[in-house]
Amino acid sequence: MAKHFMEFAFNDSVREVQEKYGTRAPYEKMESRNEFRNKLAWQEKGYIKNRDGFYMSSVGENGWPYMQFRGGPKGFLKVIDENTLGFADFRGNGQYISTGNFNATKKTVLFLMDYTQQQRLKIWAEAEVLHAADHSDLLEKFRMPDYEAAIERIFIFKVQAFDWNCPQHITPRYTKEEIQQGMLELDGEKIETR
Repeated sequence: MAKHFMEFAFNDSVREVQEKYGTRAPYEKMESRNEFRNKLAWQEKGYIKNRDGFYMSSVGENGWPYMQFRGGPKGFLKVIDENTLGFADFRGNGQYISTGNFNATKKTVLFLMDYTQQQRLKIWAEAEVLHAADHSDLLEKFRMPDYEAAIERIFIFKVQAFDWNCPQHITPRYTKEEIQQGMLELDGEKIETR
């Protein structure tokens, strides 16, 4: 397990570009610290539990990356422990690109966005795809009582490192529920001021 995300993200070509644009020195200093960012703490766990979707990358044997969005009710991506995440996978379009890629290369980066608060968390992990019928012990942990589809697979992610990103260029977006709540609050303010 890496001690920090930079061990995965900063290869020679990245360091070369950082040098060219004048950002290498602070990252070099960060790399030299004995700082570990590979165990999820309360901040990451709470953030993950409140997400209703995330982006998931994979890489096929041909070297081409693939990105997919996964969504569900808040908390469908489960924190199992400080180094393990997982979610239930249901039948979709039947392409199985992520599943096949994970069976071949296991590498992923999960990208979790909070557009409202302008926050993002990147997680480097190794993925394992489990056939749900072979893991009845885990099945209950991932079952969603209000969702009737049968769970086909369970995706397990062994966290290797993570990084919180700069919020500077995140455009705020709001869910339907957040807009409705905001409208109710505005209506309440109008009533109180009359």
